[in-house]
Amino acid sequence: MKEQNSIPTSKVARATKFVKTGVKIGGNYLKHNVKKMIDPTISRDELHQDNATDIYSSLSEMKGSALKVTQMLSMDKGMLPRAYREKFAMSQYSAPPLSGPLVMKTFKKYFGKSPLELYDTFEINASNAASIGQVHKATKNGKSLAVKIQYPGVSESIGSDLKMIRPIAIAMFGLNENDVDRYMGEVAEKLIEETDYFLELKRSVEISEACAHLNGLFFPKYYPELSCEKILTMDWLDGLHLNEFLKTNPSQEIRNQIGQALWDFYDFQIHTLRQVHADPHPGNFLMTKEGTMGVIDFGCIKVINDEFYDNYFALLNFDNLDDNEKTEEIFKKLDFITKVDSPKEAVFFRDLFKEMIFLLGKPFAVEEFDFADDNYFESIYLYAEKLQNLEELKSSKVARGSQHGLYINRTYFGLYSILNELRAKVTTTRPEWLRSQALSLC
Repeated sequence: MKEQNSIPTSKVARATKFVKTGVKIGGNYLKHNVKKMIDPTISRDELHQDNATDIYSSLSEMKGSALKVTQMLSMDKGMLPRAYREKFAMSQYSAPPLSGPLVMKTFKKYFGKSPLELYDTFEINASNAASIGQVHKATKNGKSLAVKIQYPGVSESIGSDLKMIRPIAIAMFGLNENDVDRYMGEVAEKLIEETDYFLELKRSVEISEACAHLNGLFFPKYYPELSCEKILTMDWLDGLHLNEFLKTNPSQEIRNQIGQALWDFYDFQIHTLRQVHADPHPGNFLMTKEGTMGVIDFGCIKVINDEFYDNYFALLNFDNLDDNEKTEEIFKKLDFITKVDSPKEAVFFRDLFKEMIFLLGKPFAVEEFDFADDNYFESIYLYAEKLQNLEELKSSKVARGSQHGLYINRTYFGLYSILNELRAKVTTTRPEWLRSQALSLC
């Protein structure tokens, strides 16, 4: 993979990169429209492919929050055409890495030493590279280590990057302006946290120790003495990322075993720890032929406050949805229904979002769920498409849904997506109060 010798870090340099990308996208649309005039039956597939290539090429060179947003979008299969999803998914662990000289410069800046003065061996070529940083393999005292190095200028460019991404997201992906503005603060907060490796070190140790008792999971040990604000050292974990793992043709038993470990991991974090590894993309998990799974990268953690937790998860007990008055009250607390809504609008949005809860909460309504059910996922994508085209939401002057739900929703969507790719059937463990009494009697 071609390495990068520099990253644009100034506002001017990054803005120039965005402008150049916009010009390329404009050219792609012009080319598509000319072809459309000649052949009216031509599809937009080539346009999507060209746009996805140009956007990813540009943002992967910029790194940081610009690339992180594409990573988030790649997980949302209902939002983007396939060309975008497949290209943007590369940001999960195979973005273009930084060159050796830049890596050496980072070590000199933060440790005052070269990597070989800190480790017994250090591979100057990155093993994988994502949106915020890249990982190198090293050894010390007979142990294999993973050394994560943050890209230069990532934390300083978050605010300006998000401002530049905003119009692109609205125009390219048909997002609601109010929703984008509502959640931009939440995204910015989490991105800033992801660039704080001292915070990541603390959370990594706390959560991995708290979850160490869960079956089928393993975690790296972290080394504070070899870590700093931009460099994080941990044990090297052996295993395969999801795509490579699936190529080994694992048995259904192994798929289910890993799927169960994944479900139990998130169930324990959300309902016991009340904080969750909110970046469940395939690049953060390593799977083994024995059916175990390593968990890495605790940079993105969503802490769940009590009020949001009580109301959000109350909706996943379908008994509550049978009570329209109670449901409407919960929707108001979660900002799905707002103070400016008329009684008619309140009923409309109550029924609309009840449909969403019944759909997304389906795995919680049964004791065992087969995530290989593609019809279930197709119904989710169709519902997402319905929401995007719904005039009542497009014209709404307020954003719908608590900003606290952004990362929780993405966590569950990412979890569901991985379980779907695994074709796993899992026992849907959950707190007793989330079990519907009406359904249990069926």
